[in-house]
Amino acid sequence: MQRKDHIDAFGAVTLICFAVALGFNQVVVKVANDGLQPVFAAALRSLLALPILLAWIRLRGQSLYVEPAARPWCALMGVVFAVEFVCLFLALDLTSVARTSVIFYGMPVWLALLAHILVPGDRLSPRKAAGLALAMAGVAVAILSRGSGGEAGLAGDLLALAASLLWALIALLTKVSPFSRVPPAQQLTWQIAVSVPVLFAFAAFFGPAIRDFDGITAAALGFQILLVSAGFLLWMWLMKIYPASGVTSFSFLSPVVGVFFGWLLLGETVGYALWVALALVAAGLVLVNRPPRTTSMSAQTGK
Repeated sequence: MQRKDHIDAFGAVTLICFAVALGFNQVVVKVANDGLQPVFAAALRSLLALPILLAWIRLRGQSLYVEPAARPWCALMGVVFAVEFVCLFLALDLTSVARTSVIFYGMPVWLALLAHILVPGDRLSPRKAAGLALAMAGVAVAILSRGSGGEAGLAGDLLALAASLLWALIALLTKVSPFSRVPPAQQLTWQIAVSVPVLFAFAAFFGPAIRDFDGITAAALGFQILLVSAGFLLWMWLMKIYPASGVTSFSFLSPVVGVFFGWLLLGETVGYALWVALALVAAGLVLVNRPPRTTSMSAQTGK
């Protein structure tokens, strides 16, 4: 498909559906944690998604060959990918979906901050700086507001923050390291392939692998496998077709959807402070991802 300089109706509908799937996935992981130990569940998800990705690459006639300079980066990115999901799955075991969604999906804000610090020429504009401040304030409100009951676990909130920072680090390194020369589908495949043994090794430290496995757990695991394989391949395809700034601008929907589904499906308490945190994070994401005002084609086409 020809590259486009704006998000059309098809792109908007697809991106909305993907954002909804990401937000809903937080509920799915939480449910799966009832039947499987969280880190073991993450390992099993990666293991079962890997054959789908390998089949896709083979069907496309592509190769997993990676140039020597990028091979150490494949290993490093796989390890960071694994640690990110250790943090995320444990976070969803220790705190609510709503709180995790608000904190975790602030990733684009941390990416903008890391790029400002580490990438020459990728500086924060006043608009992005304002967005960064709003989103950071929202994350702080979410972490510091302690509700009643067992939903608001501080350890879980901090693990969600760590997962968000690691996700931003992966996104940054994918841009600036030799790993950027690896095609997107192979990037995802190598990250998942390396993460499998790392996740299984971590899982050994977090108790029995099986908690109360049933049909609901199996369905939740199946959804995650499809999201990791087909969902993220779709995301990469969208990034090739549409402007990167336009694609990422839909990211503010994921925390909103996560909070909504956590309240609707799991009966989580969403107090005033968490709504304030969500509003701050969503506003910050909009400001960080909004493209600059310009009529030049180069600015409209993102990367």
